[in-house]
Amino acid sequence: MAAKTRPTTRTKTSARRTRSSTGAKSARAKSTRGSSTRRRASQARNDAIALLKADHREVEGLFQQFEKARTSDRKRDLATKVCDALRVHAQIEEEIFYPAFYEATGDDEIHHEAIVEHDGAKKLIAEIESSGPDDEYYDARVTVLSEMIKHHVKEEEQRDGMFAKARSSGMDLVTLGERLAERKAEIESSPELLKSIGRAKDAGKGLIARLTSSTEH
Repeated sequence: MAAKTRPTTRTKTSARRTRSSTGAKSARAKSTRGSSTRRRASQARNDAIALLKADHREVEGLFQQFEKARTSDRKRDLATKVCDALRVHAQIEEEIFYPAFYEATGDDEIHHEAIVEHDGAKKLIAEIESSGPDDEYYDARVTVLSEMIKHHVKEEEQRDGMFAKARSSGMDLVTLGERLAERKAEIESSPELLKSIGRAKDAGKGLIARLTSSTEH
């Protein structure tokens, strides 16, 4: 009967080193995967879509406050905040996000409908800004604007909407988010610039014409 070979101290040490090395590699791999996941999550929280969604939530909150407002001064203040926020949001979308989306996807239907919806909202915003709470249609205009924006937001955020297609298109949403944030801050810091944007009639249709012309050349 053959004698059992007992492992030597050197063999035991080698085995422990192998297990330790394997464990360390596994830990490093898990750490790398975890870091990558956290990095992607951080980027998603700061990309273009996250910024635009945050704008949507802000405006929704202002509309809710308007519904509860009882004094004329409070209504005027909230309506002004709504109009300013929407004009800034529409401006940075039309200047930066929409052209990038159109270039990346070529989706005429989604892009053009969004532009036309912006035009409709801008016209109603102009009516609200030129009137006041003493106008018997003031509250109605704000309510209709709220419904228009709810529909627009749903179109952008739904599963097969603009934002979902933007994510699947390979657009550099992080860089776009930085550009959007920079332009938004620039507009909001300048009262003169804020007053001048988003007032041109059919500005969205002009954007469509410019984009169409650029793609033809």
